[in-house]
Amino acid sequence: MNQLNLFVELIRLKKPIGYMLLFWPCSWGLTLAYDFSSDLKIYFFYLLLFFLGSVLMRSAGCIVNDTFDRKYDKKVFRTKNRPIASGKVSVKLALLYSGILCLIAFLVLINFNFFTIIIALASMPLAFTYPLMKRFTYWPQLFLGITFNYGLLLGWTSINGEISLIPIILYLGAIFWTLGYDTIYGFQDIEDDEIIGVKSTSIKFKQNPKIFLSICYLIFTSFFVITGIKLNFNYYFFIGAMAVLFHLFFIQIMSFNKENKEKCLEIFKSNNVLGLIILICILIGKLN
Repeated sequence: MNQLNLFVELIRLKKPIGYMLLFWPCSWGLTLAYDFSSDLKIYFFYLLLFFLGSVLMRSAGCIVNDTFDRKYDKKVFRTKNRPIASGKVSVKLALLYSGILCLIAFLVLINFNFFTIIIALASMPLAFTYPLMKRFTYWPQLFLGITFNYGLLLGWTSINGEISLIPIILYLGAIFWTLGYDTIYGFQDIEDDEIIGVKSTSIKFKQNPKIFLSICYLIFTSFFVITGIKLNFNYYFFIGAMAVLFHLFFIQIMSFNKENKEKCLEIFKSNNVLGLIILICILIGKLN
């Protein structure tokens, strides 16, 4: 039971916000592409596969991230008790866990078409190297956005078997969504990060974070609206887009206080609700 509890802690299974932020873009891409006049069983089956894949890959990613960061984590108050940093789980055992999780994720992946399998595998190097970016650049959140929102493209190609401009537009916008919410998240550790020498957009824009957040969220909302226009969505979609804008600017930016770590975490977690709102917007936008 002790090893099971350590494994659950290692993969952050009790912190669902991580895998949900990976899952929502998958659901958006799938819903954008799906023809709801056809059999809904396929839609819900694919939705389940993407959810399982998100949990598995996020879990494997946590292990790789903690392996790379074990020396840094020891110096940060919030992360010093993580299983690898504290020595409760060895690096060798952790990497074995990661390999098993990736194997199971591959068994999930092969249920999709060949093109989706290929482009998913092509993203693996990025998925397992982005934790290193904070050592070299102030923009690790950009690489996180490229990685975390990649499922949006997979959701689209799982139905259409090819890529097109529409999912790319929303994918590019979603990168700025991640840039925003992970910058907020980064303010929890900003003092420790500056001491140990790792970089982030939280540090880069610490003087005027709300301006940076406003730009990121405005770009995301604009690209979201453009996606709806390109797909000729009904006016309910654009009413929903106003709810997205309200959440980003009033619930997140207006209430943001970089000195309040608990509030930063609360705002970060609120993006789970936002992911659901966006999915609902896409669903109602497709109604005839």
